[in-house]
Amino acid sequence: MANAAEIIGKRLYHAGCRRAFGIPGGEVLVLMDGLRKSGIEFLLTKHENNAGFMAEGGFHADGAPGILVATLGPGVANAVNVVANAFQDRVPLIFLTGCVDADEALTYTHQVFDHSELLKSVTKASIKVVDGAVDVAIDKALAIALDGQPGPVHVDVPISVAAKEQAALDFPAEGEMIVRNMPSPSAPAEGIDLETARNWLREAKQPLMIAGVDVLNQHAEKAVAEFARDFRIPLITTYKAKGVLPEDDPLALGGAGLSPLADKQLLPLLRESDLIILAGYDPIEMRVGWRNPWDEGARVLEFCAVPNTHYMHRASLSFIGDVAEGLKTLRKNISPQPVWKNEEPQKVRHELKKIFSASGTSGSNEDWGPAAVIDIVRKALPRNGVATADSGAHRILLSQMWECYEARGLLQSTALCTMGCAVPLAMGFRLAKPERPTVAFVGDAGMEMVLGELATLRDLKLPVVIIVFVDESLALIELKQRNSGLPNLGVEFGATDFPAVAEALGGIGRWVSNHEELREGLEGAFERQTFTLLACKIGEKVYDKRF
Repeated sequence: MANAAEIIGKRLYHAGCRRAFGIPGGEVLVLMDGLRKSGIEFLLTKHENNAGFMAEGGFHADGAPGILVATLGPGVANAVNVVANAFQDRVPLIFLTGCVDADEALTYTHQVFDHSELLKSVTKASIKVVDGAVDVAIDKALAIALDGQPGPVHVDVPISVAAKEQAALDFPAEGEMIVRNMPSPSAPAEGIDLETARNWLREAKQPLMIAGVDVLNQHAEKAVAEFARDFRIPLITTYKAKGVLPEDDPLALGGAGLSPLADKQLLPLLRESDLIILAGYDPIEMRVGWRNPWDEGARVLEFCAVPNTHYMHRASLSFIGDVAEGLKTLRKNISPQPVWKNEEPQKVRHELKKIFSASGTSGSNEDWGPAAVIDIVRKALPRNGVATADSGAHRILLSQMWECYEARGLLQSTALCTMGCAVPLAMGFRLAKPERPTVAFVGDAGMEMVLGELATLRDLKLPVVIIVFVDESLALIELKQRNSGLPNLGVEFGATDFPAVAEALGGIGRWVSNHEELREGLEGAFERQTFTLLACKIGEKVYDKRF
């Protein structure tokens, strides 16, 4: 016999989960013990928000849904931001919470509120575990979290149910997944729409592709890369999809989403195209300039995981299902032909490389600054090195400059765009993939939000490198204020001695103010048994005209 907490742990274990993150509370102690007995390690963090991002980092590394554990009341409330991030950024997250039993809640009010009501708008579902159907509840949570566009599912576990023994259940063999009712990959049905799409592909002289996050979540990276290479179709990606095609490939036009400078190059190219193929493209990552970015009447084929109800763009033909199977079906009996004889995509690619080089061509001949820092760190990491980015001005520049040579090589919050994500994302990824060097880029304000997790890094002995851009300002907001003619307000703050804080919390800390100091600071940093924090002084207003 096993209690409900153990059943939950075993079902999650057989779904590939190996770690859970969070902060203990009296209402989840039995639940945590059930996870432990099932082979799932519980990792203590300093805040539930950071715990959720660590869980997400693990998902990007090994593909298993993340697990976030929080106690009732304040624990749940603290986690709302990261749950909202998982909802918008399409991350499968199982959010396990404890709750008082229904009869207790009738008269006992301390820390008690309706968890599901709070989380309703930022979860795919909220499920309360009931005695006698524990396995059904957790299997259902997994299926919903992974179906269509992935996202968070809340699972509320009453205190008495967690400890109650359940009838014996059969479990699959080691390594066999138990997620039930997941649909098989589906391809477009033969018919007039598909034949029209094939004719458009045959006739296209200037085709373009845009790939987004659903390519990753459907494991369609190989199919997209092969399609682009076989038909010589230039590929634009969202920031989430960077690396679907290695970005040193001549067909890779890099990422798009937030940079007006990049948009000035890419959007005119879209309007020149006579066929636009959208592969798992979700515009939730994009700024307003990507609303209806092509002319009315343009030939647009959309292969998407879920129906297009966002109306950020319209497609001529929309095929819902598996992106890889859709592309395979589209290309059936079609031979590639020469495209883009004017070589305009290559010119755009070359111009983007110039604009987003360390020196740049945007009026900021930079010898030392954020672009130089990004350039040096990228060169120091191997091709499979992973970067994470916090929200802020540095993220826009980094997302354009940082080359990814495989999918999930740059992790960030691109839909919710929340601060405080970079360091815990890097921690979670490195835990799951210790062989891959991982670096977190963060502004000084974002670093101050998550300083407590440096202690977690110390305890985990993780060799994560943290690059802090120090300018003592919320640079992106300050720039927006200036450009709007508004006074400087609420964007400046005092200096923090980040290296001293890092040293006090068991890491290595260094101030950096030039190329050589940065290179020296990176030496051996990815092999240490602790973290390295390099605080890079970049000066004021260094992002002007940079993105």
